[in-house]
Amino acid sequence: MVATAAVLSAGVAVAAHLPADAHETASPGYGRDDLRRDTDAVRELGVTGVQARVTTGSGRDLVAASGVAEVGEDRPVPRDGYFRMASTGKALVATVVLQLVDEGALTLDDPVDRWLPGLVRGNGNDGRRITVRHLLQHTSGIHDDDIPGYTTPREYEERRYDTYRPRQIVARAMRHRPDFAPGDGWGYSNTGYVLLDLVIERVTGRPWHREVRDRVLTPLGMDDTYRPGRAPTPRAPYARAYQLFPSGERVDVTRQFLPDPGAYVSTTTDVNRFFGALLGGELLSPARLAEMRRTVPVDEETNVLWPDGRYGLGLVRRPLSCGGAYWSHEGGDGGYVTLNGATGDGGRAVTVSMSSALGDSPENALGQERAASALVDRALCGAPAGRRG
Repeated sequence: MVATAAVLSAGVAVAAHLPADAHETASPGYGRDDLRRDTDAVRELGVTGVQARVTTGSGRDLVAASGVAEVGEDRPVPRDGYFRMASTGKALVATVVLQLVDEGALTLDDPVDRWLPGLVRGNGNDGRRITVRHLLQHTSGIHDDDIPGYTTPREYEERRYDTYRPRQIVARAMRHRPDFAPGDGWGYSNTGYVLLDLVIERVTGRPWHREVRDRVLTPLGMDDTYRPGRAPTPRAPYARAYQLFPSGERVDVTRQFLPDPGAYVSTTTDVNRFFGALLGGELLSPARLAEMRRTVPVDEETNVLWPDGRYGLGLVRRPLSCGGAYWSHEGGDGGYVTLNGATGDGGRAVTVSMSSALGDSPENALGQERAASALVDRALCGAPAGRRG
C-alpha cells in the first residue's frame, strides 16, 4: 500500500560537516539537488522515511532526507539518524576473518571442522568439506532461514523479542539437508556467517564482536556503530521502522531484536567511512582485498535484485551504468532497508537507508530495491537525477 498523503508530505534536508566553502558536488554532474530528487523518488513509492549520504575524498558530504520520522507526525527524518544495518554487518565480519588470514591465524581453505569440530554435521552436512571461503562466499550449501520470522502483524507481536544463541541457529540449520554440495552452487546463508562468528571466537579466544570493535570500528572512528544488546530500539535520533505486510497493513516494527551479525546499528556516516576505508586499502593487505573481491555468480533469485551482481567474500560487486563496477553489501531487516556502495578505490561512497520495508507485494519490494539502487548508481556515476536512463 502507498503511504498516505500526510506521510508523504515531508521536507528534505541537506547538511554538511565540513567548512561552508567546501566543494558541494559528490562527483561531476551530481549535486545536492540531484540527491534530494532521488531520495524523494524513493519516498514516493510509499517509503515512510529516507536518508542518504554521499561521501568523497574531498569536499563536504551531500546529505538528503525525505519523509517523516514517524507516521502521523511532522518530525522530519534525522539527517544522520541511527538504523539497523542488518546484513551490512556481514562485511564487518568478513573483514575481521580476512585480517586473521593476513596474520596467519587461519586460512581461507581451512575446513570448518578444524575450528568447530563436529558442529556442522548431520543430514548430509559435513564441516570437514566446508571451508572458511565457502562460508564467506555463500557457497557452503548450508540451508538457511529456519529461524521463525514474521509474515503477519500478529507474528511480529509474538516473535519480536525472540532471541537465539549462535549454536541454536546452527543446530536448526542442521535439521535440513544441504541445498547443494560445498562449492557447487550459491545460496545466501545467514547461518554461514553465524558460523564465522564462532570461528573468530575460536581463533582469537575473544568474543567476535569485540574483535570487530577493536579491529574495525575503533580504528576507523566508527563511534556510532554498535550492537544494541537488550535495547529493542536504536539510539536516538532515529526514524521509526515500518513493515508493509501482504495484507496491506503497515505496522510499526521498531521494537524488536535481530540475530547477529545483523543486529548492528549504524549511521550513513559510519557506513560510508567503513566502505571507503575497506576499498581504500586501510583494513586489509592488497592480497586479502583482492581475495575479497574475487567473485562468483549469485543465484537467479538474487540476480533479480542485483542484476549481473556477483558475490565475493562478504562483498557484492555490481555494475555501474557509466561503466565499471562498485562494491557494497546491503541489508534489510527489522523494517529498515539499506543500500550502499563505494567505488573500487574507496574514493566515493554512498549509503541510503529507508525506514520502511515494502513487503506488501514482490513487485513493490523489487521497486524499492531498484529505486534505491538507481540512487546509488547515479551518485557514484555522477549522473544528474534528470537523466534516468
